[in-house]
Amino acid sequence: MGTTLSTTPDRRLSIGIAILRVVVGIVFVAHGAQKLFVYGLDGVSAGFAGMGVPFPGLTGALVAAVELLGGLALILGLFTRLAALPLAATMIGAILLVHLKSGFFNPAGVEFPLTLLAGLAALAFTGPGALALDAVVRGDRGTLRGS
Repeated sequence: MGTTLSTTPDRRLSIGIAILRVVVGIVFVAHGAQKLFVYGLDGVSAGFAGMGVPFPGLTGALVAAVELLGGLALILGLFTRLAALPLAATMIGAILLVHLKSGFFNPAGVEFPLTLLAGLAALAFTGPGALALDAVVRGDRGTLRGS
């Protein structure tokens, strides 16, 4: 009897990791693109300055680039663990510098950046899964074949 993509534990794990990776990546791409193309670096710098973020000109540009490029890397599953680390650092900074003083709940609390941080930590520990370009580069696509 043949197996389907969702029947083996390895395949289910690969699908679950891919869903997490792609959704978290989309969130970061959207926020990075918003910073670069909607607010612009001057607007982001001004916003960061207003929130008390140190070195807002440098920090704003760096966060925008990390979010956009790191988010793309997550979506593709390329350099996933490496991309998760600076993204996690941006969430730690956002939590400590901006959100913590507003408590837990949205709209200004820590719940959203904390959730993203947890997703990034999970990806840093598990890696990208088999449904990722990292797996293709490694030549490791065993969990996609029949068991």
